[in-house]
Amino acid sequence: MPELQTPFTRHAGVDVPLICGPMYPCSNPELVAAASEAGSLGVLQPMSLTYVHGHDFRAGIRFMRNLTSKPIGMNALIEASSKKYLQRMQEWINVALEEGVRFFITSLGKPGWVVDRVHAVGGVVYHDATERKWGQKGVDSGVDGLIAVNSRAGGHAGPRTPEHLLQELGDLGVPVISAGGIGSPAAFAAALKMGYAGVQCGTRFIATTECTASAAYKQAIVQAGEPDIVLTERISGLPVAVLNTPYIQRVGTHAGPFARWMLRGHRTKHWMRAFYALRAGRQLKRASRATDAYHGIWGAGKSVADIDEILPAGEIVRRFADAARQLQAVPGHAST
Repeated sequence: MPELQTPFTRHAGVDVPLICGPMYPCSNPELVAAASEAGSLGVLQPMSLTYVHGHDFRAGIRFMRNLTSKPIGMNALIEASSKKYLQRMQEWINVALEEGVRFFITSLGKPGWVVDRVHAVGGVVYHDATERKWGQKGVDSGVDGLIAVNSRAGGHAGPRTPEHLLQELGDLGVPVISAGGIGSPAAFAAALKMGYAGVQCGTRFIATTECTASAAYKQAIVQAGEPDIVLTERISGLPVAVLNTPYIQRVGTHAGPFARWMLRGHRTKHWMRAFYALRAGRQLKRASRATDAYHGIWGAGKSVADIDEILPAGEIVRRFADAARQLQAVPGHAST
């Protein structure tokens, strides 16, 4: 069978160019470990690991190590919303490095200080980018690759299509991962054929047996189509893609006049985002296990259109890999 080696698989030390993306609150350690054990890269989300799933950070990493010896990654949201938060993120990164984590995905800030720490021990940093200017800032900071978050993604979706975003980022000299809208083996193979070095999936891995999100949340993903995904500003102050549950319909999707004024200010935007994050964090913690959509803030992307069953994480990785290998075997198709 053809191998699925790309610059990303060589950076991450994995067999399949697929990332089980970090998700708040859905990245429970069992899911992260299962994705890695199957040959892709599971990425832990620190707030999810500690705040939602109740693990001490170091103990949580060791728990995952008991479930798999394969590489795992870590997500570092590095926007300096507060000195206390930034200090905690620095501590988490140090602990992760001590525990052998060598792949990091940075988001929402300048990643230079993370790059310095991680490169010092031989690790790798990829940075989220929704458009070229953020990709360029990441590359200028020394990152090893980019996560191209497109308009079909769940969570903080970007403004560009997958095709447009690859055109913007593809000449920056680092591997680019497609993030958003991929829920089927065929879509995974198509992204690799397009020229991406790999794919990051979130929504597809929520609808798995290992994810501890509620059965109602998983079933909503299985039943949803693209029109059921909406953007709301009332979780973080930035547009976030979620399922259009009765809860979202009740609270609305747009920031009010005062919040919008706060979000425009250089300093006040951090206070407003912190307020939104605190309020939404409490609701998200409840919503991840909510038994009905009336309490649900259920993050999801447009890949819901291709998700029609709940599967083990390992089966998803296997099906995706098989589709990509079959495409590689087609005469005239060159491997990445």
